[in-house]
Amino acid sequence: MLRLARTFSFFCLFAAISFAVSAAEIQPVKYVFLFIGDGMSIAQQQMGEEFLQKTEQRGLKINTMPYKSLTTTHAAGDEFVTDSAAAATAIACGVKTDNRAIGLDAEGNRAESIAELARKNGRKIGIISSVTINHATPAGFYAHNTHRNNEYEIALDMIASGFDYFGGGGVAQNNDRNAEKYAGDIYDLAKEAGYTLVRTTEAIRSLKPAAENVNKKVMAFPHSSAIPYAIDSSADDIRLPEFTRQAIELLDNPNGFFIMVEGGAIDWACHDNDGATAIRDLIEFDDAVSVAFNFAEKHPGEVLIVVTGDHETGMLSVSNSSTVYQVYVSLLANQKASGGTLITMTERFVKEGGENATFDNYKVFITENTGLVFTEEGHWQPGNLNLTQNEMRELENDFNRTKAAIVLGDAGRGKDRVVRTMIRILNNKSGLTWGGGGHTGMPVITATWGNQAESIAKAIKDNTDIAKQLKQAVSAISLSP
Repeated sequence: MLRLARTFSFFCLFAAISFAVSAAEIQPVKYVFLFIGDGMSIAQQQMGEEFLQKTEQRGLKINTMPYKSLTTTHAAGDEFVTDSAAAATAIACGVKTDNRAIGLDAEGNRAESIAELARKNGRKIGIISSVTINHATPAGFYAHNTHRNNEYEIALDMIASGFDYFGGGGVAQNNDRNAEKYAGDIYDLAKEAGYTLVRTTEAIRSLKPAAENVNKKVMAFPHSSAIPYAIDSSADDIRLPEFTRQAIELLDNPNGFFIMVEGGAIDWACHDNDGATAIRDLIEFDDAVSVAFNFAEKHPGEVLIVVTGDHETGMLSVSNSSTVYQVYVSLLANQKASGGTLITMTERFVKEGGENATFDNYKVFITENTGLVFTEEGHWQPGNLNLTQNEMRELENDFNRTKAAIVLGDAGRGKDRVVRTMIRILNNKSGLTWGGGGHTGMPVITATWGNQAESIAKAIKDNTDIAKQLKQAVSAISLSP
């Protein structure tokens, strides 16, 4: 708990400093990285820090960055709580807009993004996300649309951007024949526009910055939708750090680059109040930041790294009255799969088990996948996973409701009931409290490192300030003759 208190004090100290000092003029930086943890705010970073300290005796790289600022996130007008579209537009373009709008200001005018300006200034551009590449956050850097749900049209903007590297999750609604501007499958259109489209792990890993492909534009999408959650990933999956490393290799050039990397699935896990899943994706996001630091070591004085969140999700608090406000976040290591995967596994257990699909047999499933322990005593003990009598009864009742929903083919939320309950109990025992399933108006932390990082951090008070500062940083590089 002392470490958590120290971490929060550390954040607040730098936030107070950053609010008090005005910005200096920012000079061009050759290599600019922007990392966005979707749904990530102070509590998510505290949760990840505590988990890593207890399980791996290390902390988050992003928490070691020297310059930090509290950053407000509201959308335009009286929309105090932002969605990812308005937040992405603010971070990418430097203007406030209405929730659900992409790349437009509040009056509907087209707003230029950091990435578009950087490309205009001769830099190469990389856009990477763990969720679909035409989702709200990555779209904010290349698209201009009145609604984030117009995913097909947003994907057309992606192709038209001419950016050099897109990687991570695939294109949602890639062949939406009902779209107003339908012109064919997005993947086919991308190839016609000169993109090298790679859809398998082998093909993606074969890309090298050699003469034959260094000047080609690349789309690297091994999945049709989002990259699987880190907790569900296989050993062969290409993950966020590897995409980041490849983008650096393919984009490095004398004019420099701008690379945006989004940890988009952190938000999805927080919407589900699934602490173990959120932690794993947050750590993977942090590992991608470490890739940029490794690159920076080889390019002293030429790199700027900025890390932020677009908003907080889930109203997370790293404390829980049921644990007498003690924190045992390392217990989340016992969860073996995301909530969504556990729901699928439970449905299979019921459908294939027949008469054997009883709660007594399902107890084994619960313990194997969450570590929760069934005991005859049923008394709560701090720091362990023993279930109380009330918790055991609740799990049994919710299993029976889940089983009935699956057997009846109920399309409603009844199928996920027992899994949601076991995850909630595990989170409670770990010392986490979730206040809801949506976004909140909490400020986020923006951290900076590298060339002019201190000046940039001092200028960032609102998320629009990130774009305003980075647009200066991606000005044209003056090359020596």
